[in-house]
Amino acid sequence: MKRVIKEREDIVFFIKMFPLKIHPAAYRKAKTIVCEKSLRLLEDAFEGRSIPDPECDTTEIDDNIKLAERLGITGTPTIILPDGAVLPGYKNADTLIKFIEQAGNSLQQPEEETEEEAGETPESETEVEEDTEVETDTGLE
Repeated sequence: MKRVIKEREDIVFFIKMFPLKIHPAAYRKAKTIVCEKSLRLLEDAFEGRSIPDPECDTTEIDDNIKLAERLGITGTPTIILPDGAVLPGYKNADTLIKFIEQAGNSLQQPEEETEEEAGETPESETEVEEDTEVETDTGLE
């Protein structure tokens, strides 16, 4: 991922901590990383360095585990592409970029629909009497 991010500033990864049960300390480490919101701690964990105990109360890790179960994700790494496709297992940077570009291309906007197809009244059919007061609420005071 680091190489992808270095080469392509238009690509972003959102990391969800998903500790596997086969790694006994993974849950505690994941919770600490989430509590501290620390990329440094994530990298320390990958390099086998010790990680302190979590100092917050969060359900984020449990929520991630439930999400993974619902999506059928059983291992790491797993990447969910912009088009919803699931890409399990390690992929090198060039392969990741290829998959991300393909997913992005599949999401290209179809031809723009007309105002009528979108259920809107075309501007030419909108009539406002000159003396009508128009009230707008910008939400700003």
